[in-house]
Amino acid sequence: MPGAGAGGILGEVTIGLLLALAALALVDSTSFGTLGIPVYLLLASERAQTPRLLIYLATVAGFYFLVGVALMLGLSTLLEHFGEALRSTPAYWAQFALGAGLFALSYQVDPKRRAKLGKPAHRFEPRVGGPRVMVALALTAGLLEVATMMPYLAAVGIMTTSELPAGQWVPVLGGYVLVMILPPLALLALRAVARSWLEPKLERLRAWMTKHTANAVSWTLAIAGVLLALNALPHLAP
Repeated sequence: MPGAGAGGILGEVTIGLLLALAALALVDSTSFGTLGIPVYLLLASERAQTPRLLIYLATVAGFYFLVGVALMLGLSTLLEHFGEALRSTPAYWAQFALGAGLFALSYQVDPKRRAKLGKPAHRFEPRVGGPRVMVALALTAGLLEVATMMPYLAAVGIMTTSELPAGQWVPVLGGYVLVMILPPLALLALRAVARSWLEPKLERLRAWMTKHTANAVSWTLAIAGVLLALNALPHLAP
């Protein structure tokens, strides 16, 4: 059969690629933006407000899809035009100041420090609002997480190095972001048929996240701040 060998090889590579991307997408689906916030919204919303959760998930999926498209089309190449400006002394001073600011902010968020000062700990509990609020919440979560979502960036890298044509990577990328939001969609469907059984478990999960999220945010801010400042320091030395 003509072309059978080529087709067989392509099919094998495609299956391996899809399996790798599916695994990465499932890891991405456990992030705070794709699972944590939807759990809060599931517990905060009634059945009549379910469309607002769907708006949030659709916005998250759309945001990551567009980020992936931009990366696949060579956003990094476009940014190279600003390379000289980003490597200037004023830019490194701005980077150092940003790092120091993030490190200082981590102390303001740290629940242990706030407890010593007699201040209540910050509570990272998103609230249900109208469609605009849900879109804004999703975009904020995406912007805060996209730079640290290594599985997603790795998935884009795999598709780039595989040199897939647009006709292939566009639907694959779309499938990836859909897999990312499958867990909260599954929870939403499960709540519809077993609400009394599911909600106590979601409450325990929310209590755990409420207790530990502030500490995780504090450490994330501190580490990001230190790395930014240390990266800028060598370029500021006389």
